[in-house]
Amino acid sequence: MISILCPCYNEEAALPLFFERVMAVMEKIGESFEIICVNDGSKDRTFEILKMYASSDGRIRVIDLSRNFGKEAALTAALDFSKGDAVIPIDADLQDPPELIESMVKRWHEGYEVVLARRADRSSDFWLKRISAMMFYRAHNVIARPHIPENVGDFRLIDRCVVEALGGIRESHRFMKGLFAWVGFKTCTLDYTRDARAAGNSKYNACQLWKLAVEGITSFSTVPLTIWFYVGSFTALGAFLYGLFIFLRTLIFGVDLPGYASQICLILFLGGLQLLGIGILGEYLGRTYIESKRRPVYIVREMYEKGENKNADI
Repeated sequence: MISILCPCYNEEAALPLFFERVMAVMEKIGESFEIICVNDGSKDRTFEILKMYASSDGRIRVIDLSRNFGKEAALTAALDFSKGDAVIPIDADLQDPPELIESMVKRWHEGYEVVLARRADRSSDFWLKRISAMMFYRAHNVIARPHIPENVGDFRLIDRCVVEALGGIRESHRFMKGLFAWVGFKTCTLDYTRDARAAGNSKYNACQLWKLAVEGITSFSTVPLTIWFYVGSFTALGAFLYGLFIFLRTLIFGVDLPGYASQICLILFLGGLQLLGIGILGEYLGRTYIESKRRPVYIVREMYEKGENKNADI
């Protein structure tokens, strides 16, 4: 069986198109399947629409989270409740074409445990998003391990053995692209053209994308801390050498009037370095603090499928 996983947040406009296209593709493939939709605290009619589809088709299951936990947590919930021998996460906005699933399944039957879908053409994305994504992937792959494949999102096929490996990772701060890469397994790649959204608006703004990028780097690399060690060391060495220079110049030429402007610039420069260093330390310390609490990644308020309605706390 194949599990299609779809985290949903305010996707009422896109859901009818999503189910129409996904159902057509899966019925063409001819293998048994299930569609697991996770309502991640939507404020529109997303949950009501999902329940309507689930009530008419037993292959659709709906998980309603108690609040908005974020896409990474919603995807984790979908993975936890999936039953398929292969699992395919996909967004409801249809920027990732469901028609590619048929090729993914073929590669899976050839023995690949992970089939990546790579965005060969992102012209549908805003130019600033394309540039920032390129910069993130390159920066991440320079300082973090393992490398994340460029222009590969959550849209991929993963075998049940990969799902079970991911199930053993219960981090509170989750960067799923990094976790997918970290577990490894036999992998191949398919290229596709990314489409424009079928309906609705993007749920990520610039601030959220920046936060996700920081999450990705700090979750898989301590290089920022190492860099700051060297910055501090070279700054201290520079200050020592400059102090030695002032000392020797005073011995030889006497004392001259110190410059007020240069002192202010030096104080502000060193103060800025210290605050930046404290900020980087704070990012890592904050993540350690959150992880030490061992809170659940998500909480399920309700699970809904045809003829059945359950309450659960996970």
